[in-house]
Amino acid sequence: MASAMILAAGLGTRLRPLTDELPKPLLWLGDRPLIAHIAEQLAAGGVRRAALNKSHLAERFSRDLIAAFPVPVDVLHEPEPFGTAGGLANAAGALGDGDVVLWNGDILIDLDVAALCAAHGQRGAAATLAVAPRPAGEGTVGVGAQGEVVRLRGERFGEEVAGGDFVGVHVVGEALRRRLPPRGCMVGDVYLPWLREGRALATFAAPAVWHDIGTVAAYLAASARWLAQRGLQSHVGPGASVAEGVDVTGSVVGAGARVEGAGALRGCVVWPGARVSVGADAEAPLERAVVTTQGRVVRAAG
Repeated sequence: MASAMILAAGLGTRLRPLTDELPKPLLWLGDRPLIAHIAEQLAAGGVRRAALNKSHLAERFSRDLIAAFPVPVDVLHEPEPFGTAGGLANAAGALGDGDVVLWNGDILIDLDVAALCAAHGQRGAAATLAVAPRPAGEGTVGVGAQGEVVRLRGERFGEEVAGGDFVGVHVVGEALRRRLPPRGCMVGDVYLPWLREGRALATFAAPAVWHDIGTVAAYLAASARWLAQRGLQSHVGPGASVAEGVDVTGSVVGAGARVEGAGALRGCVVWPGARVSVGADAEAPLERAVVTTQGRVVRAAG
């Protein structure tokens, strides 16, 4: 089975001020950070060796957090982000030779990692991109009759029969790993030059529902999905307290958090250890917001 790398060094600028406190991969999703869900999926798919790069708020990736992952993880520090391609290049010593599953640390998707790797191996592809289906001409990727990439970032390389969105999970083979730059992007600096040379990249059909957690609204949508998948209306973590008069609906209250007052909490995420007071006016609840450990209340746009 392939090794894997979780890309976790990004700055998360679109999610500020949340990412002033935590890197995007450490945002709380239900009862664990997002990155813990990713590590579990990789382990369930047969990955037995992984690496993780960190840069922004690197100290927040604690030893205890990494030790709790179900797969051994080598953590690599980047003084400044090297980019998706540069990060993978820098991890060569930790990952060894062969195929690598590359997973963006801000992506939540229920993906069959074992099936992705099997499809990659059967095709003998240089790389295989997980692509959520869309009609032809739509999305970030165009797919040909044999499942090959024929459109990427607006450039065309063949006849398109279906469109799709690249979901930020892919398998990178040894031939492409040998071409990785020390700094740069997988799509712009590796995949596009490869395609321009007339070479092929494969695709794998990913689930249509997935989350790129790049905005507060997307983060709250991912939290709502976490609740729905577990048949929960809300979740209150260990040691958290919610005042008797507070109506909690569609929300996650993290471990040790305190929700006070006599109002309503709807579609919110309250981080572990946070404290928030909601008013008694049920017509103006705290709705579609994130309450951070440091007390920030960050509402979704719109």
